[in-house]
Amino acid sequence: MARLSKTATAKDRFDHLLRVIASDRFLKKQGLGNEVPFFICPYPAEEAQGMETLRASLVKQLENRGVRVFEINLYDLSISLLHNRGIWDDVLAVEPSIGKDELKELLQGVLDPETHLIPEIGALLEKQQFDVLFLSGVGEVYPYIRSHNVLNNLQSTAKEKPTVMFFPGKYTQSLDAGASLDLFGILHDDKYYRAFDITHYEV
Repeated sequence: MARLSKTATAKDRFDHLLRVIASDRFLKKQGLGNEVPFFICPYPAEEAQGMETLRASLVKQLENRGVRVFEINLYDLSISLLHNRGIWDDVLAVEPSIGKDELKELLQGVLDPETHLIPEIGALLEKQQFDVLFLSGVGEVYPYIRSHNVLNNLQSTAKEKPTVMFFPGKYTQSLDAGASLDLFGILHDDKYYRAFDITHYEV
């Protein structure tokens, strides 16, 4: 079946994702040219609420077809990490008295993908039996966690199974400018080229 068109409806998007992710070609990581099995599912930021509903329905339908989905919400994981490290209350206490840049720097340090976030994801994956990993919560953790940093550091941890990152924005790829994850459709500085746009994946 063909890729999604730019005028695709929510139902078109759901049907495409279900068809692709449930396919043997996708689950067996075929046609990737030895690249890591990372996929971006871009969607308009204003459709975030609808995407939450779509993703929940997608998980149910996939599980009905025998495809096990493990979902990690980066925002929920961040909160959990702050609690587990015993610094959640400290962050809440200092937040009113420091500037946004200071808060951003603080959170970037304690939630650094390489040293904290990805090892935690790796530990979670080791405990799970799954066929595909869903990553969500990308918009909620901006700017202290950037999606391209997560993907770059995740390459050594989550390459055995396909990973789908639900991304509120655009994933643009061109010969001239390379590839970038444009969060909310307006932030154009996150360079990442190794993921595949799942809306372009054909089965």
